[in-house]
Amino acid sequence: MNAKKPSLRKCIGCFSLKEKKDLLRLYKDDAGEIKLDESSKSGSRGAYICKCGDCVLRAQKKKALEHSFKMRVEQDIYDKLFESVKSYETG
Repeated sequence: MNAKKPSLRKCIGCFSLKEKKDLLRLYKDDAGEIKLDESSKSGSRGAYICKCGDCVLRAQKKKALEHSFKMRVEQDIYDKLFESVKSYETG
């Protein structure tokens, strides 16, 4: 049988490899804004992060989003990301 290999991506917070479906995808739209990609289908430049607050905090401390998107990232982006992750952590 030909089993499909899982699509692995690296978390920008903890650098662990996980299946794409287990991570959140962020992307930079044409206007230069960073948004959460619910469908994971956006063709724009993207970055993946685990669905936990610890990884968001690590990414913020390391300025991982700034490196991934080659731009300055405001605190409100991290705040929105924390809120999104909180919904996954609580169920």
